[in-house]
Amino acid sequence: MPADTAKRNYPSLGEYAYERLRADIREGVLPPGSRLREKDVAERLEISRTPVREALRRLEADGFLTFEPHRGMVVVQLDHQSIMELYAMREVLEGTAAALAARHASEAEIAILFEMLNSEAKISTDPAQLASHNAQFHGVLFRAAHNRYLLKTANALRDSMALMRGTTMAVPGRAGSAREEHSALARAIKERNCDAAESAARLHIRNAQRARLVLALKSA
Repeated sequence: MPADTAKRNYPSLGEYAYERLRADIREGVLPPGSRLREKDVAERLEISRTPVREALRRLEADGFLTFEPHRGMVVVQLDHQSIMELYAMREVLEGTAAALAARHASEAEIAILFEMLNSEAKISTDPAQLASHNAQFHGVLFRAAHNRYLLKTANALRDSMALMRGTTMAVPGRAGSAREEHSALARAIKERNCDAAESAARLHIRNAQRARLVLALKSA
């Protein structure tokens, strides 16, 4: 989509800059630690510096950016405590989503989960591809819960999770264990076993947390 057309889809240039930068952070285009200068962002988005300044302030208020002396605005790098807190929230949300999905998911949604399991087994060992597929699987899970407020909260948490460096799929053995955990989760949902689905989801996230801590130690 041409840049001018994309800009017209937003109520203001400030909103356009905000959404573009937030998407870049979420998708890893702007990884943690990246420096954002008003002038550079304005040139890249082909807008003036005033809406860029507005967007940067909003992103700072949302916790995506922080001001560092001698560097200016940079994408936040999460510390150990932040990672622990995020995964604690993710375990609660994923467990709730799984239990609700076991109760409310349509047969078509369950079929999609199993189709994703089949395609997951065929994906190469590339961590980025595995991480993308993993995000899609969990997206299907949350939509299958049929609770818009839960989905909204999960999307907000997903943005914060994007502030972590790398992917847990790069940890040796994690891809295989994650696939087994996804399989157990999907089976519980298909069997309409709410308790088993919640337990499987919580275990999956606890194991992902351990992999994340391993990754963090290696990059420290």
